[in-house]
Amino acid sequence: MAAFDDLMRYQRETVALEQVAGRLGWDQETMMPKGAGEQRAEEMAAISTVLHQRRSAAQVGDWLAQIDDGDLPPEAQAQLRLIRRDYDRTTRLPVDLAAELARTRSLAHQRWAEARATEDVAHFLPMLAHMIDLKRQEGAALAAGSGTSPYDALLQDYEPGATSAQLEAMFGALRPRLVALRDACFGASHAPQPLQGQFDEAGQLALSRSLAVAFGYDMARGRIDKAVHPFSSGSGDDVRITTRTNPSDPFNCFYSTIHEVGHAAYEQGINPAYRLTPLGQGVSMGVHESQSRIYENQLGRSAAFTGWLYQQMQAQFGDFGIGNAEAFFGTVNRLQNGYIRTEADEVQYNLHVLLRFDLERQLISGALDAADLEEAWNTRFMADFGFAVDKPSHGCLQDVHWSEGLFGYFPTYSLGNVYAGCLHQALRADLPMLDADLALGNTVAATQWLREKVQQHGGLYAPRQVIENACGQAPSEAPLLDYLEEKFSQIYRL
Repeated sequence: MAAFDDLMRYQRETVALEQVAGRLGWDQETMMPKGAGEQRAEEMAAISTVLHQRRSAAQVGDWLAQIDDGDLPPEAQAQLRLIRRDYDRTTRLPVDLAAELARTRSLAHQRWAEARATEDVAHFLPMLAHMIDLKRQEGAALAAGSGTSPYDALLQDYEPGATSAQLEAMFGALRPRLVALRDACFGASHAPQPLQGQFDEAGQLALSRSLAVAFGYDMARGRIDKAVHPFSSGSGDDVRITTRTNPSDPFNCFYSTIHEVGHAAYEQGINPAYRLTPLGQGVSMGVHESQSRIYENQLGRSAAFTGWLYQQMQAQFGDFGIGNAEAFFGTVNRLQNGYIRTEADEVQYNLHVLLRFDLERQLISGALDAADLEEAWNTRFMADFGFAVDKPSHGCLQDVHWSEGLFGYFPTYSLGNVYAGCLHQALRADLPMLDADLALGNTVAATQWLREKVQQHGGLYAPRQVIENACGQAPSEAPLLDYLEEKFSQIYRL
């Protein structure tokens, strides 16, 4: 036990430093002066080097060799499983490559933001090409001797145990029914009324904060700021979220907030005994997305909850042109052609993800180079959605992920939707009064169910096991598809 105790003390210090690094990233997205970019890149590279050295230190290997897992309780065994996995991956990655990735990530983010603001893809391409080269190196180093592809090796950072072949099969099953449902809705004789008018930023942010609290976000351990691309950051007692506003589209603000609260609630809901340990964070991005998506969609866009939100919007903005709660439910969930993944309706959202999943696999494999990305994106978008990309910020520059080297992240969005469909089915079976609660803006029963079934466990179980334990069966795309078809058939009177 002495070796285990020494290892865990060391690990807590490492995780604490990881949280500091995360706070630097949060600051870069929200408050950092524009001119501080190059210095921040050096700061991020320095802390990344320290973290890499700690994770790959020979002493960690010695401790692991001394510990007999059979002598430990299940939670301690789970800690060791995650530490061994991280040690193996870290020791495969050269320290110089880890530092260069951190430096490039900071610089590339700045370059992406500039290119996006000026619609100048060429301004971003050299930095993107360098990032892709680094990620190819990283993937190759992680995959060496394992028999897996570099892309699948990168995928493990976001969804341990998943393979691109498994995801491709699942997504292939999603696509036909999603496309058929989309076509049926667009061809329906009835369509919901669009939202029109202007909604002031102060009012949006005030209601956004109310929504965060309604969904259980602990503001004493968090805060809400604005960012170009909404995100959640941190764990334990410091979990921060961001949102954004658009005067003509308050739903963007409201549902970005609810989405990020789902992420934040997961981190805030983990067993406090796991804090600053490998178990003290979400087990995977797929499970993380299951929380943000079920908060945002199955709960936040339900007929019951939108009835309550309708009243809140009337109180905040007065008459905004939607006659009743039933019509408002349709307006909130209305299908519409659009370019932006984060603003996409539930039916089309996964089609945006599948585009990115396919393109990023080609980028890592070498089948596609950065210089050809814009053309490849625009061609694929036209094929999938039937209209042309009008500007780069609506195309290959819209997402922050590739600038930050997050290759393997995108498919977890759709996997999270699949997980959310499974959880929603089980949640409704257990909570027959759910709609009555949601109609009052009361999410307590639902969020407590999710905390008990998913969130409190942190990294204790493997990702798929978390969902199986919560739902009583293996994850499947069927509950999500059934939910979408039932919901949108009602809205569009199919």
